[in-house]
Amino acid sequence: MKIYAPDGAIGAPARSLAPSPEVLSGLRIGVLDNGKPNARELMLRAAEQLGSRTGAVLTLVTDKGTGHNAATACSDAVLDRLASDVDVVITGSAD
Repeated sequence: MKIYAPDGAIGAPARSLAPSPEVLSGLRIGVLDNGKPNARELMLRAAEQLGSRTGAVLTLVTDKGTGHNAATACSDAVLDRLASDVDVVITGSAD
């Protein structure tokens, strides 16, 4: 009789967040709309306030490129654009 242990690696490996910049002055802010009602307006306002307080500049506002569903990831094209065109991304909002 063989006995199989149910332990082991499952799913994707854990990822860590990118390090936060120490100073935002001169950095480019992007807003990634997650599709929730009023999320874009909320994040735009937060980005504008952050920029006015720190010297960062809002340079990109986009949606996920996959339709307006908060549960889906953004498209690879949108992720690549964020990675190349901005330094800080604001995304997400709670209900």
